[in-house]
Amino acid sequence: VQLQASGGGLVQTGGSLRLSCAASGLTFRNYVLGWFRQAPGKEREFVGKINRAGNGAYYADSVKGRFTISRDNAKSTVYLQMSSLKPEDTAVYYCAATLTIYYSANSDENYNHWGRGTLVTVSS
Repeated sequence: VQLQASGGGLVQTGGSLRLSCAASGLTFRNYVLGWFRQAPGKEREFVGKINRAGNGAYYADSVKGRFTISRDNAKSTVYLQMSSLKPEDTAVYYCAATLTIYYSANSDENYNHWGRGTLVTVSS
């Protein structure tokens, strides 16, 4: 199983960025997909998740209204569209996949597979 995140980079405050995460080696449609992030010196935190069909998503309060998760099961890819970025969004962003029930997919402990992460830096 491999999850490959891409799309990170340097962006100014208020800007936008779209991350992608391509999966291989698993039956993609069977998995709930999540995004997490880890800022320097901080613990990894939940950003959001999307259900198997792609018609339901849930977000952390810190990103609600600014970030949107979507998925394309035909392409085995999940996306994280980030807008109105703030310096506090600076972090390494990880995609992850889990077979657990959707309502339990807020905790990183429940995720089976992880990508390597992609760095997002928001300059002030």
